[in-house]
Order: sequence, then structure tokens, then C-alpha cells
Amino acid sequence: MAMRVNRRVVTAGLAGLASLGLAPPVRARLKETSMYGLIGKMTALPGQRDALTEILLESLGTMPGCLSYIVAHDPADETAIWVTEVWTDEASHRASLQIPEVKEAIRRGMPLIATFDDVKVTAPVGGAGLAQQ
Repeated sequence: MAMRVNRRVVTAGLAGLASLGLAPPVRARLKETSMYGLIGKMTALPGQRDALTEILLESLGTMPGCLSYIVAHDPADETAIWVTEVWTDEASHRASLQIPEVKEAIRRGMPLIATFDDVKVTAPVGGAGLAQQ
């Protein structure tokens, strides 16, 4: 009789073991991609988070190579915004900074930003809602 394994239970168990430093090393066989990702936190000036969020969400359809661009409010901090980006490659991200609409959004948004906190570069390999490259 075949045993049925619940993927969520296994994942939760491995996550629990990993948090205790007890998980065995796991090597997933992932297709190498050239996707480029960024996860960053910015802090808006007090009372400016909604206005900054609106600017960040404008003109998203004009960024060639952008596979995912998510703007999220931090529920624990009324001034914090997290931005998660996935691009086909790093060159596409760099090129996006020269798009007139993006340059204008940066110009308008900068005065509303108090700080850029933590920015991490990632190497996305896939996920829900993200087309495989």
C-alpha cells in the first residue's frame, strides 16, 4: 500500500528542523537561470507611505524584462514598504532605470523616502505566479 505524503507537512517539518540547525543538507536540482531579483525595504517619511506606494505602482507595464514587481506594506511599521522584483536578467533591471516613466517616478518618489534600509540581490529560480525562463 502506497503511503501518501503531505508536501506541506514535510516542508513545515524541514523548516522546523532547519530553524533548530538539525536539518540535513538538501540539494534541490534546480535549473540554473539568469533571472535577477531584488528585495528591498524603504521607509517613507511619516504620513507619506500611501503617496510613495502610489508612485511605486504607476507605469508598471512599461518595464521590459520585468517578470514580477511586488510592493507591500509592512504591517508592523506604518512607514515601511517592501519591494520584491524579478527580472529576466540584471541588464533588464539596469535598463529600466533609463525609462522616462521610471526616471520620473524616482524623481517624484525620492523626496518621500526617509531611508533605504536593507536591499538584497537574489537569484530567483521559480515560484507561484512566476513563469519559468
